[in-house]
Amino acid sequence: MTGRLAVVEAWLVAVDRADAGAATALCAPDVEVVGPCGSVRGREVIGPWPARAGFTSRPLRRFCGAGDAVVVEQDATWTDPGTGAGRGRAVVASSFRVAGGAITRYQRHDDGLPAALAATGLTDADEVLTRAS
Repeated sequence: MTGRLAVVEAWLVAVDRADAGAATALCAPDVEVVGPCGSVRGREVIGPWPARAGFTSRPLRRFCGAGDAVVVEQDATWTDPGTGAGRGRAVVASSFRVAGGAITRYQRHDDGLPAALAATGLTDADEVLTRAS
C-alpha cells in the first residue's frame, strides 16, 4: 500500500504493538486527537496512549477518498495492560486526516462506520476493496 492508507495502516500496526515511538513518528507535530471529552493537539498525546489503553484492532473495511480522509472500520479489543485480562470488544471506526505523509487528525467513532463516514464525507463508493502486497 502507498499513500495515505499506508500511513494509517502503519499507525494501526504501531498502536497494536504499543510502539509509541512509531505511532508518534507517523503523526504531524500538531496532530489533533478527538475523543469523547473533546480534542487535544500535539504528538505528546499519542506517546503514552498505546501502552495505557490496551487497545488492539483488526481492520475490517477501509475507505479512502480523493481528499485527505481515511476511515477504517475495526474489530477492537481492550485488555488490561498489567494483567492481560479482557476489558471489552466492539466494532468501531476510526477516521483520519493525512497530509504530507503524516496523520494530522485522529478520531475513534464508537458509534460505528456510518458516523465516521459522515464525519469525513466519505461514502461506500470510497471503500478500498483490494490491498497491494
